[in-house]
Amino acid sequence: MNDVAALAGVSHQTVSRVLNDHPSVRPATRERVLDAIATLGYRPNLAARALVTRRTGTIGVITPATVLFGPTSTLVAIERAARDVGHYVSVATLRDFSGREVGDAVEHFLAQGVDGVVVVAPSTGTIDAVAVADVRAPVPVVLVTSGREGVAVPTVAVDQVAGGRLATEHLLASGRRTVVHVAGPLEWYDARDRLRGWQEAHEAAGLAVPQHRVGGWRAADGFAVGRALVRDGLPDAVFAANDQLALGLLAAFAEAGVRVPEDVAVVGFDDEPGAEFYAPPLTTVRQDFAELGRRAVAALVEAMGGRVPEVASIAPELVVRASSGSGRDV
Repeated sequence: MNDVAALAGVSHQTVSRVLNDHPSVRPATRERVLDAIATLGYRPNLAARALVTRRTGTIGVITPATVLFGPTSTLVAIERAARDVGHYVSVATLRDFSGREVGDAVEHFLAQGVDGVVVVAPSTGTIDAVAVADVRAPVPVVLVTSGREGVAVPTVAVDQVAGGRLATEHLLASGRRTVVHVAGPLEWYDARDRLRGWQEAHEAAGLAVPQHRVGGWRAADGFAVGRALVRDGLPDAVFAANDQLALGLLAAFAEAGVRVPEDVAVVGFDDEPGAEFYAPPLTTVRQDFAELGRRAVAALVEAMGGRVPEVASIAPELVVRASSGSGRDV
């Protein structure tokens, strides 16, 4: 830093202000300092800075080892939101969210000197593991999950129950009276909550709740359920727990000559890229992953500052397209 100051003809403090983007530096001076930095190839010593500030500017993110749209989109959103507030992300992907695996990941992050940890926890069995890790960790922990009951750790989530209600209420309002739900794996909190929203919408309408079907998260799972529905008797409508399941349903119905939405309406969940190009374009529930990432990082920054962050619940949005009979895209 002294070499940069000498080459630019400024003080050590001025170089520090430029590096920290302080507004008090004149543009011409800032340009001279930046030119000197580029000429000398200077890089701040983050390890030395961390010794002074006790902050590394890094947060750890623990997430499932999966390429599924929801968890992957959540991770990308957290990373972007962290960079927007001057933090970088270190990631640990876990196949097993046991207490030991989560604890090992937290210990790894602590060895790196992270300022806080975000845990993307989509399935049952993760809450206890995160609670144990939170007790052990001397840095704040924030949980991204809809499984909040009995959780002492600050949590951020999209309201999955509301999303399930939105999808089902839309189908019931269009005159469909038998709305079957194809659920995701019920060890996932999101799958449980979407199922609950579907049930609540029927109960609020004074209708009997039909038998739901349980699949996985893949299009192949939806295809298998779609074939079974064709064989066993079609309902008026199907609400699928994600867009991949809906894609499989549409393929099975097309194979059997079933018309969508004339014979059966279909609604998905996620609004993944390309959903508007399904045949027909898919009505679905959109999750705002960018907002989810911002809220998760904001909660962690609050906690890092010694404040107690509020529980964040993000409302989903219904996107109506042709698969449910409207033909609109809003």
